[in-house]
Amino acid sequence: MHDSLIIDKDSLDPMNYYGRHHIPFLFVIDYMAKNPFIYPIKSIPDSILFSIDGYSNNINTTQQQKPVLHFEKYPVPFSKYLQSFRCVQSHLKDGNSYLLNLTFPTPIDTNYSLYDIFLHSTAPYKLLFNDQFVVFSPEPFVTIHNGFIYTFPMKGTMDASIPNAEERLMNDDKEFAEHITVVDLLRNDLAKVSCNIIVEQFRYVSTVKTYKTTLLQTSSKIKGTLFPDYHKHLGDIFASLLPAGSVTGAPKKKTVEIIQEVEIYERGFYTGVFGYYDGVNCVSAVMIRFIERCNDTFVYKSGGGITIYSNPAIEYNEMIEKVYVPVN
Repeated sequence: MHDSLIIDKDSLDPMNYYGRHHIPFLFVIDYMAKNPFIYPIKSIPDSILFSIDGYSNNINTTQQQKPVLHFEKYPVPFSKYLQSFRCVQSHLKDGNSYLLNLTFPTPIDTNYSLYDIFLHSTAPYKLLFNDQFVVFSPEPFVTIHNGFIYTFPMKGTMDASIPNAEERLMNDDKEFAEHITVVDLLRNDLAKVSCNIIVEQFRYVSTVKTYKTTLLQTSSKIKGTLFPDYHKHLGDIFASLLPAGSVTGAPKKKTVEIIQEVEIYERGFYTGVFGYYDGVNCVSAVMIRFIERCNDTFVYKSGGGITIYSNPAIEYNEMIEKVYVPVN
């Protein structure tokens, strides 16, 4: 197994211990794995709720009335976005990166609490963490099942209401270049921890519903074969794969350095990963679609991939489109 160039492996050692002893656990790993939380399932605090691919500790089974969602967003001015965008483009032109996921914080105003958002949002991967932040992610990270490891990079977004949206998304040169770059990066990442890497599905389209509209997104499915004693090395596996390639870029190490230069805030847990290990198999997701409490306000963190072909106005609008809560 290759060593991680970015993440401190020691921070994820508890995952190795629990995996070695086949103890089910929940993990919530921040973007740079500086403050990961790794809990045996039996001792998860009541302040942490999760729903991961159908597995949940949310015991609230009553049908609570869902209030009408009030949701306003206040994105950074385009001029502020453009400063960072131009810096990214300079690095791209110099060959320091080929794809960089640029993100920004957007203050929001809503009548929903973080708990309300967790309870009423629709997403395959949800997490409420200590009333500190809530995640309602559409994007899986890695799944480990029957000795195989899978990853599902999601890159490429378009408003479904645009005429011929799916055809335009699939034929967009910028979106294709962005997606194939991430697929290549994730293939290389899986090769650090497994063998016999194959792309089982390339660039399929799925839909994500927001409270106002529907988005189309493209994903791929990549598979690798794990070594027999992988349970003993779960923490090492995740350390080798993090941070997630779909929310950083390529080449990963240099691109992470550029992100630290151009972004105007700390990501914290945003774009980290969370998931659970049931004693045999593991499911995880990327922490995108993310709202965090900052003093008395809520901040939504979002972004998108930038390539040499990117148009700043289109990328800025995509970043804003991703600020939503999927409440029907």
